[in-house]
Amino acid sequence: MVTVLDRENTILNRFIAQMRDVTVQGDSMRFRRNLERAGEIMAYEISKTLEYQPRSIETPLGEAEIMMPDEEIVVATILRAGLPFHQGFLNYFDNAQNAFVSAYRKYSKDNSFNIKVEYISTCELTGKTLIIADPMLATGSSLVMTYNALVEKAGMPKFTHVATVIGSEEGVEYAKKHLSANNCKIWCGSLDAEMTVKSYIVPGMGDAGDLAYGEKL
Repeated sequence: MVTVLDRENTILNRFIAQMRDVTVQGDSMRFRRNLERAGEIMAYEISKTLEYQPRSIETPLGEAEIMMPDEEIVVATILRAGLPFHQGFLNYFDNAQNAFVSAYRKYSKDNSFNIKVEYISTCELTGKTLIIADPMLATGSSLVMTYNALVEKAGMPKFTHVATVIGSEEGVEYAKKHLSANNCKIWCGSLDAEMTVKSYIVPGMGDAGDLAYGEKL
């Protein structure tokens, strides 16, 4: 159900360290590139779990039989922080279809918030493999609402992979509770134990959208 990649030695740790590091975060281009590289590594790990079929490939000197992925992939992301992460997946799943969701937190004066989903662009999902790429999995509310909105609009995927660079233990538990364990797997680069009163992950890395694209109003 849940795989945490930094529990084993992996080059991904270097990219996560740079994304967390306040002395490096000021370089927005590097931050975006590290999100993209994290997406590439996770795409590679997820690719090992897909269904494959043998294909005969004609070479200049003969034929080679190669095991090739045999699933329709849809890569979905939550705007805006997810865009570089999403690109990393597309670098490997280059023939994948795509989905985009605009979801954000609307805060009240007491720091409580509701999740608002305002825009969905997606292909048909029924029977396909869905990858939801979201750099941060904090409370899990945005993820679950995004998943439900996609399913309501475009149908039930055959299987769903949730990919996040940094997740919170609370958010992962929330996602496990509200997503089907039989057709969903969660991939985390790293898993943190705490969150602030405003539901930011600690130690986390801050606001991924702001670090990638600049501060918002």
